[in-house]
Amino acid sequence: MAEHPLDIDEEFVEWDTIVDCGQDVDKVEVIDGEIKEIDDTYPMTQFRSRFKLQFEALYAISVTIIEAIALATQRAEPIPYHTSILSGEGWMLELLNGHPERIRTELGVHKHVFKILVDELQRHGFNHSKHVTLEEQLGIFLYTAVTGLTIRHVGERFQRSNGTISK
Repeated sequence: MAEHPLDIDEEFVEWDTIVDCGQDVDKVEVIDGEIKEIDDTYPMTQFRSRFKLQFEALYAISVTIIEAIALATQRAEPIPYHTSILSGEGWMLELLNGHPERIRTELGVHKHVFKILVDELQRHGFNHSKHVTLEEQLGIFLYTAVTGLTIRHVGERFQRSNGTISK
């Protein structure tokens, strides 16, 4: 068998390259990266169609894998957890403006003591955070101390995340 003068380094060969090399297409085959002559028992059209089918199967598998990865990495739309109409700040306002015994029942201190505690915290440099008022912060602390509830339960009462409650 005579070797073709065209040296092939790549695994895949464009069929135009084989046709342009001047050889009879039915008498060549790619073996070990080189174009070599073959006999007529295995015509190039069969090789070409087998190669095309393998390439199409590989392409279909690749597309399926990419789609599976895309589906696996998609995040579901988050569902809000704290959706109560009465926020922690709203509940604190309700306690401060409601019946005087309610704040004592829920937070363990009378209204005037609560206001003194807020003023004292402000005097020592404590203030509102970006999203939580100082009154609500104090309310969270007192409510936790009085009830002994878990962070999760206190977070539900104040409609705040566990991270906010634990600060």
